[in-house]
Amino acid sequence: MKKALNFLVLIVLLAGVATLNSCKKEEIPVVTTTVVSGVTTTTAVSGGNVTDDGGADVTARGVCWGTAANPTVSGSKTTDGTGTGSFSSNLTGLTPGTKYYVRAYATNSVGTAYGNEVEFTATAIAGATVTTAAVTVISYTTATAGGNVTATGGGTVTAKGVCYGLTANPDISGPHTTDGTGAGEFTSPLSGLTSGVKYFVRAYATNDAGTQYGTQVEFTTLAVAEPDLSTGAVSLITDVSATVGGNVTADNGGAIDERGICWGTAANPTVEDNFIAADLGDGTGDFSANLANLVMGTTYYVRAYAENSAGTSYGDQVTFNTLLRDVEDNLYEVVRIGSALWMAENLATATFNDDTPIPPAATDAAWAALTGPGYCWYEDNEDINKPLYGALYNWFAASNAELCPDGWHVASDDDFLALEMSLGMSQAVAEQEGWRGEDEGTQMKSTT
Repeated sequence: MKKALNFLVLIVLLAGVATLNSCKKEEIPVVTTTVVSGVTTTTAVSGGNVTDDGGADVTARGVCWGTAANPTVSGSKTTDGTGTGSFSSNLTGLTPGTKYYVRAYATNSVGTAYGNEVEFTATAIAGATVTTAAVTVISYTTATAGGNVTATGGGTVTAKGVCYGLTANPDISGPHTTDGTGAGEFTSPLSGLTSGVKYFVRAYATNDAGTQYGTQVEFTTLAVAEPDLSTGAVSLITDVSATVGGNVTADNGGAIDERGICWGTAANPTVEDNFIAADLGDGTGDFSANLANLVMGTTYYVRAYAENSAGTSYGDQVTFNTLLRDVEDNLYEVVRIGSALWMAENLATATFNDDTPIPPAATDAAWAALTGPGYCWYEDNEDINKPLYGALYNWFAASNAELCPDGWHVASDDDFLALEMSLGMSQAVAEQEGWRGEDEGTQMKSTT
């Protein structure tokens, strides 16, 4: 019995040794796939866990993915180390809005094993978010607009700017600016606008999802107005000509087509009366024009004018009197007092205006002996006293209708009466004999 028991123990020991020296067949690894997380428009995070190497070293592991089910390592994949255990895999280069299939894999000498398949969809690119800025620095043909791309929508903003037009909700099919790329604020200068017109403006931003627009804003360009200008001083006055200046101080948004001087013998002359364009007839700034063929001894009213697309405007009115010329070509200043024109200096002709000479009388005796027209110079000194006092005429000369230049006459008592009353004297006082009035003479006194 004891011998039999020993034999049984020996058999058991031999069986155990045989078990220890037997071989196990190698197999592919066992791997599971991690649920996808961190999904963006072009990336995601997955991974896996190699729970059994199949009896052979795991030489490669990762995830493979594609747009068709059951992706393999022949397509897109990651390589995330070796051996067993958990690993993480970053998926890149995805197409936004696309569905993907993912499987973890593990490779050993036997082959490649795949984990369970999971699915996810890359985030779709949304339209960019853009706001429209208020329009500023508005002029006749320009303005400054702009906007702000506050979010790219997950895509790349390839263009941004503003679109504008005369109708509501303008888009990039019409006039628009291009003011850079990416997120952030931008400024959009607008030019070539029409003056006095209402415009609609919207900012825009374009990414892979398309073009998005900001809220609409409106503005109106400045309307062109008639020019601003002033009338200059009158100079170089003769009996038949004068030079008048002007200054266009602002074109008010419209190019100056013409500028010059208009004149007439009635107040507020226009270009419907006499006018002459300046030699340099456009633009702003100073200019002058020469008036010709005027009538001697006449009061003229002049105004500078300028034209642009809005119309014609006029400067302030200026008056002047042409000089008076007698038959001997002596020139005289004239002055308007009340409604009448008066010579501002004494007559100095020795010839009637019909070319008849006036006899001179140089001495007291010769003067007393005259029985017809005559004249003399004060103290018989023509060189000094003619410019100061003119000639002295006797009654026969002074009452001759041909003494004064054509169209003029020696002042009558009625003329002096009208003059005195125009200076403020009452008719009752003006009709008195002897000294009368208060400051009428002072009013006529020259200030130069």
